[in-house]
This record gives sequence, structure tokens and C-alpha cells, in this order.
Amino acid sequence: MSKLANQVAVVTGASKGIGAGIAKALAAEGASVVVNYASSKAGADKVVADITAAGGKAIAVQGDVSKQADITNLFAETKKAYGRLDILVNNAGVYAFAPLDQITEESFHTQFNLNVLGLLLTTKEAATYFGPEGGSVINISSAITSLKPPASSIYTATKASVDAITVILSRELGPRKIRVNSINPGLIATEGTQTTGVLGSDFETGFVATNPLGRVGQVEDLNPAAVFLASSDSKYLTGEIINISGGSR
Repeated sequence: MSKLANQVAVVTGASKGIGAGIAKALAAEGASVVVNYASSKAGADKVVADITAAGGKAIAVQGDVSKQADITNLFAETKKAYGRLDILVNNAGVYAFAPLDQITEESFHTQFNLNVLGLLLTTKEAATYFGPEGGSVINISSAITSLKPPASSIYTATKASVDAITVILSRELGPRKIRVNSINPGLIATEGTQTTGVLGSDFETGFVATNPLGRVGQVEDLNPAAVFLASSDSKYLTGEIINISGGSR
């Protein structure tokens, strides 16, 4: 039997990149997947089409997970479609890099509102939908919390917050059989890192030069860990922060 048969998963920010890869991987193991997206309906519909073409089950639900009303609707639609919730992947996030003299109130709140507040509010809502058998929350943080490169003060701070929240919520929600863990990717080749110019930059050159495996990560490098954390294979694992960065620290 598939590892996630009869399970229901919500993956936020799943219209492309890491979120899309994880959504497809969970579906391939039997989960019914809710593909959340903020603005790219076409991207989310493509992920759903790919999943259904492979014999899986998925729907797309729009929602900005930094907004409570959208979060409420996301889980209401999940319940309406599938009747339950077992897995939440908090993948939605935003990043921007700027030196200290270019930091603004807007840049701070844009990143913290989605990366931190959005993650908290989404997990809070999901916790009301998990059944008595519990569930699995998988936060997507970043190995940047270890790397700490210049010009990343805000983004690194948001992901350091995610790391702390992961451990705290594992302790709060453990008595309810809800496990909370984090995947911290290194530099991953995605549409986002391509369009923002991270790939091909001095940062990529430096990352690869010091990376023990000598390469940038691929989305598929993360999927086995996501499936593991979503499944009963990790039933005695919570509060863990798993770096998947090719050894970069």
C-alpha cells in the first residue's frame, strides 16, 4: 500500500518550485492534495493536471496565507472536498535580499507577514481540523539560518523564526499527536531562484564552491524527506530541523 493512502494534505504555495514538487510527491504516495496558490492559477492548475494524469487526486484552492479570511476558506474547501486533514506543508514564502541601508518597513512586513505570521495562522487553523489520530505539519524553512550571508537580514530572521516555531509547536501540539518538523533546503534550482537572479550569481558560485557535494540542489532532492515526515515512518519524530543542503552549513 502507498505510504499516504487515504491521507489528505494541504500544501501552501504549491503552484511552482518546491511546493509543486512536494505536492506531486505526496500525491504519488496516495495522498489527496490541496494545491494552494496565491496568484498563479495557471501554475496550480498545471500541478493538479499533472497529479490527476498520474492517477492521483488534487484540487487547487486560491488563498493568500498571510490573510486569515483566505486561510479559513482554504481549510473549509479542503474539508468540503475531502472531509478531513492529515498533513500540512507550510511552504508559502517570499524572499528578498538587501543590505542594511536598503531595509524598509515594507520589506520587513512583507516577508514576516507571510513567512512567519502566515505560517502561524495556517498551522493554528489546521490544528482545528486534524482528527484525534493527530497529523503532521512540515515547515519549509531554509539552510540560510546556518549560512547567514550578507544582505539577508530580514529573510534569515524569518526563517530563524520558523526554526524556533517548529520546536515550540512540536511541544505544544505533541499531546494532540500532531508532529511538527522542518525541512531546511539549501540553494535549490527553482523558477524563483532563476527569475530573481540567484542562479548565475556570485552567491551561487560561492555556494557551489564550498558545498561538499559540489552542486545546487534540485526540487526532487527534497521530496523523499517530505514524504517521510508526512508518513507514519516518522511517527516518533517531532521538533526536528532537517538540513537538506548538500552539506552546506
